Amino acid sequence: MPRSIDRVLITGGAGFIGSYTVDLFLEEGYDVIVVDNLEGQVHGGKLPSYFNPKASITIGDVRDRRVLQEYLRDVDAIIHLAAAVGVGQSMYQVERYVDYNTRGTATLLDVLINTENRVRKFVVASSMSIYGEGKYFCEKCNRYLNPGLRDLRQLQERRWEHLCPTCGSELKPRPTDEEKPLSPTSIYAQTKRHQEEMCLLIGKTYGIPTVALRYFNVYGPRQALSNPYTGACAIFTSRILNDKPPYLFEDGEQLRDFVHVKDVAKANLLAIERSGADYKAVNIGTGKPTSIKKVAEIIAKALGSNLKPYISNRFRKGDIRHCYADISIAKELLGYTPSIEIEEGLKELAAWASKEKWGALDLFEKSLRELEEKGLVG
Repeated sequence: MPRSIDRVLITGGAGFIGSYTVDLFLEEGYDVIVVDNLEGQVHGGKLPSYFNPKASITIGDVRDRRVLQEYLRDVDAIIHLAAAVGVGQSMYQVERYVDYNTRGTATLLDVLINTENRVRKFVVASSMSIYGEGKYFCEKCNRYLNPGLRDLRQLQERRWEHLCPTCGSELKPRPTDEEKPLSPTSIYAQTKRHQEEMCLLIGKTYGIPTVALRYFNVYGPRQALSNPYTGACAIFTSRILNDKPPYLFEDGEQLRDFVHVKDVAKANLLAIERSGADYKAVNIGTGKPTSIKKVAEIIAKALGSNLKPYISNRFRKGDIRHCYADISIAKELLGYTPSIEIEEGLKELAAWASKEKWGALDLFEKSLRELEEKGLVG
């Protein structure tokens, strides 16, 4: 049976996740059009060397109606990845993040429904950050809980784990499923919620099959090694390449779900080609928790470094303790199964970064000072 989608528009297609998605779609025989503004904080205004020349690219912004109107007429599907990314930075660049993410997506949707086109599938990049804290279980009370942020006094006392509000015992993290109530704890997370909910709403209203993929912690080669505002794996790698220890907040035992960028690109393809998840939000992770400290240690070893992570016992306001994915729905509705284990994936990241170390400018301390100046670190 011939497929109904041949030409795909990928916003943010020159970026980290976008470039792998472009590569995969080209490999599968799709025509690919990319719109990317080559954000200075990520690309320095230059097209990256890894960008696939078989794709057509326009240097433009999703907030520019004219650019969108030109290309939406001739594509069958959209993968919307363009966004400003950075949890901490979003808390003091509020207008910028809302403008890029919320208004940018609103403009794209406005053009989509008011310009004649043949778009029949829409995939938007959402984020695990919209959950806030993950899901927890109290073994003593035998019940699941969805706690909010830890209060400031608890953090100041360096008591990191969530406690049961009924019995006071330590809560245990459990896989976070899509039914967990959303509770964004940063402006970035709030804008990702805006993106997800606007896209699903417009999709349902106008009958455009739409899927929101809630990416967990994506890592891999091509991450911006000089962008200190996003991506723990890239930040740790850059620190180590500059002979500085990875800096860990709290005790480093926070659990996250690190998913390789190639598995995320595969999820994007499945969301376009399969209809099972239409009009739904779906977790994209591995379902396996890994501590931040463990990740830093694996990267250091892969880079041949003896540097040990620096446990700061400091905290960032708005940070969550644990969150990792339940990927049952992705498996069932998309046929998605992650294929790259974290040790293998981090070795690949380290091997790539070693060749790119000239571009690994460590700006973490600058970003830390900015957070301190805004009173966001305790």
